[in-house]
Amino acid sequence: MPYTYILINFFTVIICFLASFDRRIQFDKLFGKFLLSSTIVAIPFIIWDIWFTARGVWWFDLNYTLGFKIAGLPIEEWLFFYCIPFACVFTYYCVEKFYTTDRADVLNNLIVFTAFIVLGVAGLLYHERIYTLLTVIVTICTLGYLHFIAKKEWIGRASFVYLILMPGFFAVNGILTGSLIPSPVVNYNPDDFLGIRMGTIPIEDAVYGYSQFLLNIYFFKKISGK
Repeated sequence: MPYTYILINFFTVIICFLASFDRRIQFDKLFGKFLLSSTIVAIPFIIWDIWFTARGVWWFDLNYTLGFKIAGLPIEEWLFFYCIPFACVFTYYCVEKFYTTDRADVLNNLIVFTAFIVLGVAGLLYHERIYTLLTVIVTICTLGYLHFIAKKEWIGRASFVYLILMPGFFAVNGILTGSLIPSPVVNYNPDDFLGIRMGTIPIEDAVYGYSQFLLNIYFFKKISGK
């Protein structure tokens, strides 16, 4: 049981890591650039994580961890911000390398404006719920920056890949939130989120993950020059 969270991280990343050395992919040559880009994204999300943990918005069952903590977070939680983005960025890289998904770019406006409306309404109605509100703000700012300021045309493409990643998202986050195990690794204060769950997963997790995914793609592309 103490190895639960570390094994989740391990199995999330191991297949993608090994496939990185495939001569057709050669993602191993981009490891340094990935580490830099993912660190840039990880810093604000880890600060968010530390703050929420300190406030009791969520907390960790240390019975599922190795017991080492940094700034109040289990070491496995720190690794989470590299293992999950690695699998996500690697998948996006491979899809873009081997398939033509440009047609999804026509959905950019629809995705952005729909997200603005839905998230904006949720933020206004449930502004007292800190996880919901902060997730709304971060995601709207992320989409707004990418679409209107950076003018990136790949939002539709990235959103398509995020849908492809959903089975993995449900597997990883499902276990972390209590699926298939006696109790959750990550527990949430019911006063701080909507209470809408996909199985055991708060819906905010999917939106939070989407903004994190988009930012990892953005900085990886920027740093690697792709």
